[in-house]
Amino acid sequence: MTARDNGGMASIRANSVLPARREEITLETADGLSLVGELARPEDRDPVATLLCVHPLPTHGGMMDSHVFRKAAFRLPALAGLAVLRFNTRGTGSLRGTSDGAFDHARGERFDVAAAIEYAEFHDLPDLWVVGWSFGTDLALMYAGDPAVSGLVLLSPPLRFSTDEHLAAWAESGKPVTALVPEHDDYLRPAEAKERFAVIPQAEVVGVDGAKHLWVGDAETVLDLVVARVAPSVDVPLPREWDGPMQTADTSAYADRTTAVFKDVPR
Repeated sequence: MTARDNGGMASIRANSVLPARREEITLETADGLSLVGELARPEDRDPVATLLCVHPLPTHGGMMDSHVFRKAAFRLPALAGLAVLRFNTRGTGSLRGTSDGAFDHARGERFDVAAAIEYAEFHDLPDLWVVGWSFGTDLALMYAGDPAVSGLVLLSPPLRFSTDEHLAAWAESGKPVTALVPEHDDYLRPAEAKERFAVIPQAEVVGVDGAKHLWVGDAETVLDLVVARVAPSVDVPLPREWDGPMQTADTSAYADRTTAVFKDVPR
């Protein structure tokens, strides 16, 4: 049960889980690995668009349940009518399980991104947007240039593995690219990001005041900014309260994956 305020409305908290059709999925890569994931879709309607979430660096705690993506899956099917597809790249583990293989420094992960895009396409998920976070932004820039992909939203892009050649390919594609860059990011801040992304004429660089690389305390802002780009018909800011069924997730298993773990570590 959830405590309710304002005549039956309940505040949406970090571990609030709103209604959705959720199913565990397995992605099969071209190099023979099985990757664990989850697809969350609106409970009572077809999705208006799809988020394919590519997580931060797994060697330092990144996974499909990294907090912004977990909250996206918990909330956005109900609040924004979006499908949210999350998965663990090779060798990455979470409560859902551990994907086959081992971390490959953004090389073999090309097959992981391809398998996720293929899954979305095969299952007729509409208007596919790849949303990368930190290391996941590099994978998105490097490997998500597929005809099935509508565009990119990049959270805290470090541009660590991706090169100007990858950026140029997105410039040529003409597809929308939005980079959400924290004011106090450890690796790439808004002014520098605008210089680096200038090679993509259509790129939008959004500096987020007060935010840091891990978006702790800023998940709601991130979700509003993402929804505004991928589903412009949906009003933002999204509701912060809910008057229907709502569960509470047990996230205690991630207590050891605190922000201290990631201090001074590129993700």
